[in-house]
Amino acid sequence: MRRITGKTKDETLIELQSASDSQVADESSGNGLKEAPLPGHTETDKLHPNKDTVFFRDGVRRVDFVLSYVDDKDGEKKQERRREFESNLEKAGLELETEDKSDSKDQKTYFLKIHAPWDVLATYADVLKIKVPFKESDIPHGQDVPLEWLSHPFRLPGHVMHPQPDYFTYPFDKTKTDFFLINDKDTFFPPSTRNRIVFYILARCPYYKEGRKDRGKTGIKRLLSNGTYTAAFPLHDCRYWKKARNAECESERYNLYKHWARFLCFYKEQPLNLIRKYYGEKIGIYFAWLGFYTEMLFFAAVMGLICFTYGVLSYDDNISSKEICDADIGGSILMCPLCDKKCPFWKLNSTCLSSWQSHLFDNEGTVFFAIFMGIWVTLFLEFWKRRQARLEYEWDLVDFEEEQQQLQIRPEFEIRCTNRRLNKITQEMEPYLPVTSKCARFCLSAATVVFWISLIVACIIGVIVYRLAVYAAFASIIKDPMRKIQLVGRFITPQLATSVTASCINFVIIMILNFFYERVAVWITDMEIPKTHLEYENRLTMKMFLFQFVNYYSSCFYVAFFKGKFVGYPGDYSYMFGKWSNLRNEECDPGGCLIELTTQLVIVMTGKQLCGNIQEALLPLIRNWWSGRRGRHNPENHYSRWEQDHVLQNFSQLGLFYEYLEMVIQFGFITLFVASFPLAPLLALFNNILEIRVDAWKFTTQFRRPVASKARNIGAWQEILNAVAILSVVTNAFIMAFTSDMIPRMVYLYAYSPEASMTGYVNNSLSIYNISQIPERNMPEDSWSDNSTTTCRYRDYRYPPGHQREYMHTMQFWHILAAKMAFIIIMEHVVFVVKFFVAWMIPDVPSDVKARIKRERYLIQEYLHNYEVEQLKLQLSASFITEPQSDVTLTPDKHEVLSECL
Repeated sequence: MRRITGKTKDETLIELQSASDSQVADESSGNGLKEAPLPGHTETDKLHPNKDTVFFRDGVRRVDFVLSYVDDKDGEKKQERRREFESNLEKAGLELETEDKSDSKDQKTYFLKIHAPWDVLATYADVLKIKVPFKESDIPHGQDVPLEWLSHPFRLPGHVMHPQPDYFTYPFDKTKTDFFLINDKDTFFPPSTRNRIVFYILARCPYYKEGRKDRGKTGIKRLLSNGTYTAAFPLHDCRYWKKARNAECESERYNLYKHWARFLCFYKEQPLNLIRKYYGEKIGIYFAWLGFYTEMLFFAAVMGLICFTYGVLSYDDNISSKEICDADIGGSILMCPLCDKKCPFWKLNSTCLSSWQSHLFDNEGTVFFAIFMGIWVTLFLEFWKRRQARLEYEWDLVDFEEEQQQLQIRPEFEIRCTNRRLNKITQEMEPYLPVTSKCARFCLSAATVVFWISLIVACIIGVIVYRLAVYAAFASIIKDPMRKIQLVGRFITPQLATSVTASCINFVIIMILNFFYERVAVWITDMEIPKTHLEYENRLTMKMFLFQFVNYYSSCFYVAFFKGKFVGYPGDYSYMFGKWSNLRNEECDPGGCLIELTTQLVIVMTGKQLCGNIQEALLPLIRNWWSGRRGRHNPENHYSRWEQDHVLQNFSQLGLFYEYLEMVIQFGFITLFVASFPLAPLLALFNNILEIRVDAWKFTTQFRRPVASKARNIGAWQEILNAVAILSVVTNAFIMAFTSDMIPRMVYLYAYSPEASMTGYVNNSLSIYNISQIPERNMPEDSWSDNSTTTCRYRDYRYPPGHQREYMHTMQFWHILAAKMAFIIIMEHVVFVVKFFVAWMIPDVPSDVKARIKRERYLIQEYLHNYEVEQLKLQLSASFITEPQSDVTLTPDKHEVLSECL
């Protein structure tokens, strides 16, 4: 932004008038109507028929922050608070200007505009150690990339990708203003830095009367919570669909919407530098991470699609499914009842369709894909560290100390902690929380967390009980296999119907519990009174992810690692709460439990993404329509910039937290259980392409401009991603070993098949039981009158009736178990060795970035040294002029000695 300087007020007014007149034609006829000036307004206000401006009425001072309030029943108390608060703001050096309610759209809202003059900005920039430019960078950027022309369709214009030159920066020092590149004091600090400084003042400004100390009466957050003010926000620089009339406005919001927030730009790169400049580094680093994650998902999605395609192409080579569907093989095998009383004996070929479906995801390619995903996770995290290091350099966060920004004491901590003690480092008195109070709060917090996690587990147990209870009902309703198979029964088995309905119920429970978890986690964290912003975010992150982890993944863990593992056999079935409960543990299909895990994963993952997109995209549109805001054609174009921003949604302090949480939960789905559904990365890729543009659209059109804040990384989420990556190797190894049917098939193929083929595998994998030995409680209610069959089959490896070790596990069972354990150990070790080797091979910081950082530090020190020398020369020259004539002869020698020392 460049402001006109050195002009008289009349010249400025003439330019404003001409600029306004030249642009009236760009607006609709209604927008150009001039309104009669209100009493108290300056002459400049007459020259602004369009109030869409970010300046005070004088057209010179920029609006850095806006507070809004209304008159209500508690008017006197609130008016007193506002009077004291605004008085203290003025004492802090801020300049205020009030817009009367008669000028507002609703005729009842007052707007207080706040401007920070140079002295205030300089003082607090010094306090906050904000880095500012002192010399344009002369370090060359990266070299031309071969075949760069191929990426041109995905590129954005240069002024969007690089909105400002690259500078050498240094923490601002108020005593060295001539050291920095201050061409214009009004534009030296960008709007994002200005609103950050003003918010820092607002958060710590008291509103109690002078002479009275009431530490609870401090900060804008408290005034917002008690209704004294209704909103506090910095202004967007223009309307998102049209550039600002005033040439001095940057119109960065317009550029963000045009080149980033529209869905038609989904294939374009993101203007990360412009995002960082407009919204701050914290929001910029989120979109950088989300974009990088989406790029890496492309490779996982391609590999998953190849794996799925292999399953489709090898469809006809699936001998096991052919045997199940064969009327002479699968049609002649009578299976034991899957539940007590209600479930009849059934023919194996009734599961023909589900066996084909299982093969799509449970084939030889799944093993390769599970190993690939274990390595992909490592590559993603390691390459992200490199990308993050490059952003730290480019965004000037290399020397950014968390203590300077994130570790500043929270106003809430200062207000609620009345005890003071001496800080051994700063030697200043600071608030602290006594150990007894801290322990009591942590105990209550831990008890609350345990209670809510127990509630999740109870809900999961309830869903399991539902599965056990309704399976018999589905078995009797859907079909009677001993009679003619009905049309529906060919496509929907009792297992599938139970799994789908239970998954849907579980998803509804998840969404309901989420509603409470968010509030409980925030309440617990507030109760603990964390000292710093970073500590607050980290604690909330860990609690919220713990809740969500148990909530979203517990049902998948049940299907993957518990269902069908503790069933027993026809003469001795296992029951969930003992035999008195009649809730017999679930069995898997003859094709395995993997297809049920796939069903569970698809329903929960896609349901969450669908609900999230509806909530993020459709609800704001419905809200806008309901409130009568019809976008560009609404007469709100007549209204001031602060009124247009006032009706937008507030971007809360935890707004970015929920965006991270949504993506990390998705990351867990595509890593922890990806062996059961290779298409999960593809679904995540499509979702994230939409997610980037939906989030961009929300930030540019639906949200007020957030207060800019700094962050050099994604915080505690990095450690969570690392933990999920390690856990994913273990879960996928166990899924392939115990949930998939891959290991039993391989053992049969190489150790037990007489023809070294899969022919006969189905018969080999089913044990035999004598129907006459089935207890009465396990027999179907319908009478069994088929005397031609005296045995039934069940899924296990046990000796047949009449054997000396009748119904005990065969040696093949132990061979398969040993093979499963060996597979887990080998796969985990191979993947972990590759992971650690890749992590060791790929440095966290690229070598060229390291070199640039060292070069920049050297140049900064050299330039700062030269500046100090010049300052000393000027001081010595000044003293030389004022010294007596007799001392003049000594000065040159003194000057040379000091110069040499420096």
